Amino acid sequence: MAELMLKSALQSDARKRRRNRADRRFKWYGFTALVLAMAFLVFFFIDIIGKGLPAFQQAEMLVQVSYSEAVKDNYNLALDKISRKLVSRSWLRTIPMMLEDHPELVGTTSEEWVVTDYHIDQFLKGHEGHGLIEKDQKLVEKLCEEGKIKLAFNSGFFTHGDSKMPENAGILASAIGSVLVLLLTMLVAVPIGVMTAIYLEEFAPDNRFTQLIEVNINNLAAIPSILYGLLGLAIFINFMGVPRSSALAGGLTLALMTLPIIIIATRAALRAVPETIREAAYGLGASNLQTVWDHVLPLAKPGILTGAIIGLAQAMGETAPLLIVGMMAYIPEAPHSILEATTVLPAQVYTWSGESIRAFEERTAAGIMVLLAVLLSMNALAVRLRNRSETNW
Repeated sequence: MAELMLKSALQSDARKRRRNRADRRFKWYGFTALVLAMAFLVFFFIDIIGKGLPAFQQAEMLVQVSYSEAVKDNYNLALDKISRKLVSRSWLRTIPMMLEDHPELVGTTSEEWVVTDYHIDQFLKGHEGHGLIEKDQKLVEKLCEEGKIKLAFNSGFFTHGDSKMPENAGILASAIGSVLVLLLTMLVAVPIGVMTAIYLEEFAPDNRFTQLIEVNINNLAAIPSILYGLLGLAIFINFMGVPRSSALAGGLTLALMTLPIIIIATRAALRAVPETIREAAYGLGASNLQTVWDHVLPLAKPGILTGAIIGLAQAMGETAPLLIVGMMAYIPEAPHSILEATTVLPAQVYTWSGESIRAFEERTAAGIMVLLAVLLSMNALAVRLRNRSETNW
């Protein structure tokens, strides 16, 4: 008997040791996965920030600009030979237009800081493959010593649209396009999504038809986003005649994609409201509409707002559906209406990433930094709304 008890105790101790070893292994697996995830995240941010920060500086040169009547026909006459070789061609081409807008400049001469060619910008930033020959490098170094060439804050990155010349390329047009598309997405998707969720959760009868709708909504939230681009192309552009590449086409397409997310989030927020709230309202003689409008919705509002913000943040980062509806166009000027051709920031970043000129690489990373800042801000706002309005039942 004593031997059996001893054997049982030894077996129990062995099982306990195995369980403890399994617990320790599981903890190490989880810790290793966390460390790897953090390492990849840190590497991603270091890489993007390291590549993108130089884009917020741009080489500028102090030149003497001569405004004359002849410059209207030949902008090269505005500068001397050396300056023409170093400044950006995109800036030179704006001189005739500047004289048309400001005829009082004709006959005057002024010293101005202007954007240089991207080869000089890359050379000053120490990037390989800048393309400057040794003679030009010495000239640039001499002008830097004289204080006539410097690196300054690149305000043009935020005030210019797209350009084939990297020193003149900016995100203004794509940023305004993103705002227009996001506003249209919000105006269409949020009201329809919230009202659909309220009807399905609070008013619709529980039958096979509504169950089929619920299954389809859940499936729509999981399909690839590029399929919504094909749907938007077929419905809004081919059938309804919405202008291709316009903010209206992009906003309506993203609204279709965001609808299932908002519906699911809103229904979850409505379900989180205790049933006793509804029963108390019914007990006081409130109708279904009064119960939902005056009691359920105010309590579910934080969850609804959180779901809507997360859905809109996801829509803002989408590129695939917008490629299908033509929002990859070259847009140097910001749109003035929702019917004009435009692009969005993710599409702009995608376009720059495919350029062969190395100077576009830093602008690609800078565009990603701006996009990440906006998306993280929207997600932080959603978390803050949820935490401030969270109710423990």
